[in-house]
Amino acid sequence: MRPNLAAELRRGKTAAPEDGGSGGGRPPALVQVAPGLRRVLAPNPSPMTLHGTNSWILGEGRVAVIDPGPEDPAHLRAILGALAPGETVSHILVTHAHRDHAPLARALAAATGAPVLAFGDATAGRSQAMARLAAGGRAGGGEGVDAGFRPDERLADGETVAGAGWSLTALHTPGHMGNHLCFLWGERLFSGDHVMAWSSSLVSPPDGDMGQYMAALDRLAGTGARVAHPGHGPDVTDLPDRIAALAAHRRAREAQIRAALAEGPATAAALAARLYADTPEALLPAAARNVFAHLVDLAERGLARPEGPVDPDTRFGPG
Repeated sequence: MRPNLAAELRRGKTAAPEDGGSGGGRPPALVQVAPGLRRVLAPNPSPMTLHGTNSWILGEGRVAVIDPGPEDPAHLRAILGALAPGETVSHILVTHAHRDHAPLARALAAATGAPVLAFGDATAGRSQAMARLAAGGRAGGGEGVDAGFRPDERLADGETVAGAGWSLTALHTPGHMGNHLCFLWGERLFSGDHVMAWSSSLVSPPDGDMGQYMAALDRLAGTGARVAHPGHGPDVTDLPDRIAALAAHRRAREAQIRAALAEGPATAAALAARLYADTPEALLPAAARNVFAHLVDLAERGLARPEGPVDPDTRFGPG
């Protein structure tokens, strides 16, 4: 069945067609999710964030905050208000430099004295292909990027961060964004925007990279984690199955694009109009960004051929 992008975008971040809608009303702003883990929901609901950004408080006593969220004084007060009497923040961890995840980190650091930790700034972690696209200035992208984000401390892939009664391993998982990190906590994963229960991730070059995204899914499948706590929406309760479904969705989209290219060269926009024929015209540019990410990845693998410099208006043929 051809996916309906309008429904996908209403669910946010180009949701996979098999995903269900959000369902129900807005969850409580503060929830004790598991022993030693609290979620504070930011008041930024939208088609791209579902009910809002999930800010996570890990530990007791001296705690870590994962993804402080958008620059919103009310959300800052909610995070600080969620702390028990005498509790302090020892670490502020950011999965990636999008405006719905990163900007409040600076205000939270000023309020608590805790350092901000992340893989790097908004351009860190890009592949050589995405760096070339960005340098050429022809790729577009930049949706929701917190361009001024700078961590106090850089976290390397595989580095461990520990606090009072908790320990996290940073995993570099580019794809949705080059500087994206997931954090492994035993058999649980703080998955940012890389793996969500309600939606698949937007991958928009040069910030996003489809090849990196697929490789990171494979890596996460090998971690042994069973549950994911994402940046938006409900927990992923069977992480291996969800990762497999996301990978299958992307492979199916790639197969559709390759089949269309076999019938003749086309641009990302033309392919989107064909593959998303039931989508309102106003939403086709978003579909084209997703198709463009696949085309760039196919070209890097020799499975598609651009007719000139790579940009969203370039015609691609079969490789």
